[in-house]
Amino acid sequence: MTLRSSIAAFALTTFLASASLAQQAPAPPPPPADQNAPEAGGPGSDPNGIALPKKKDKSEEPAAPAAPVVKNPPELANYSIHVDVPVVNVNVSVLLDKNHQFVQGLKPENFRVLEDGVPQRISDFRIIQAPITAVLLLEFASNSYYFVRDMQDAAYSFAQQLKPDDYIAVATYDMRTRLLTDFTKDKRVVQQSLYSLQIPGMSETNEFDALYETLDRLTKVEGHKYIILISTGRDTFSRINLDKTLQKIRNTPDVTIFAIGTGQTARILAEGRGMGPLRELDYLQADNQMNTFARMTGGLAFFPRFPGEMPDIFHRINDSIRNQYLISYRPTNAKNDGTYRKLKIDLVDNEGKPLRMQDEKNKPLKYSVVARDGYKAKQQVE
Repeated sequence: MTLRSSIAAFALTTFLASASLAQQAPAPPPPPADQNAPEAGGPGSDPNGIALPKKKDKSEEPAAPAAPVVKNPPELANYSIHVDVPVVNVNVSVLLDKNHQFVQGLKPENFRVLEDGVPQRISDFRIIQAPITAVLLLEFASNSYYFVRDMQDAAYSFAQQLKPDDYIAVATYDMRTRLLTDFTKDKRVVQQSLYSLQIPGMSETNEFDALYETLDRLTKVEGHKYIILISTGRDTFSRINLDKTLQKIRNTPDVTIFAIGTGQTARILAEGRGMGPLRELDYLQADNQMNTFARMTGGLAFFPRFPGEMPDIFHRINDSIRNQYLISYRPTNAKNDGTYRKLKIDLVDNEGKPLRMQDEKNKPLKYSVVARDGYKAKQQVE
């Protein structure tokens, strides 16, 4: 074999071996994708170099559910419901007629509440013992020494029974109403204002004006309030008449009036000397007005003849004020029409008959149920 033939044979053998190895070697991995290609969101061939994210195919996104549409019928397009059920609170005192003691131990089923003659269902019931907020309203006029002395005796007796947490204001009236002491807990301030009443001025007694103004001021005071009216009950030149005064009493919530008539002894002596029928009629009418003021608000009226009766009177007033049953109910007549609703509260037994009380000797006890005779319903504002 020549040299040229040997070189050609060696070359052919090497080529065949390389081809065989090429067939047995695995295929190389594909080159990485170009991150700057337009499909990947890169700049690609954009000369400005701004990357735009690749948008998804809208066919792949689920459609949002349609919002439900609720429509009122045409006749109810502007219709809305507002329920305002009032609650009536009534303070009730049950006192024995013999010793004026507060009767304890009564239960809700012992009370029958009638509003305009319709029975009401009691929703809340409890006994309250709380400090009092009261105005001592005094007639201080130069009409009689006996009247002034009786007023002072009654006012001093009331001040002696005050407790530390009581709020008391003192006002007097003749032709005008004067506030001597604004609401205070300091008993000494109350007593000093009473000691200052020495020489009265005018003889006019404008009771209606004084009571009207006092009620007007008490509308700005929260909670239940009391007026201790110590007066002859006569009115001379008031701008406000009796009808307007009674209307003001009805329209003023949470106020109880206790009335104490003065000058009873002087009236008895005057009757013996022939005071005259017209003058006597004036005082009888004054007594009736005082009784009406008290009864309308759930209070009491007293007409003492001797100074020794004063402590017992104010003991009874304290029992009535500080110990009470609080009765709450939702009236069956829920209309806010601004009308005056008459109230009547009775004590009944388990059978619905009038409740009878007995002492330890099984003797019947007479009692009085003291509560206001009505209230004014709220007025609906259009």
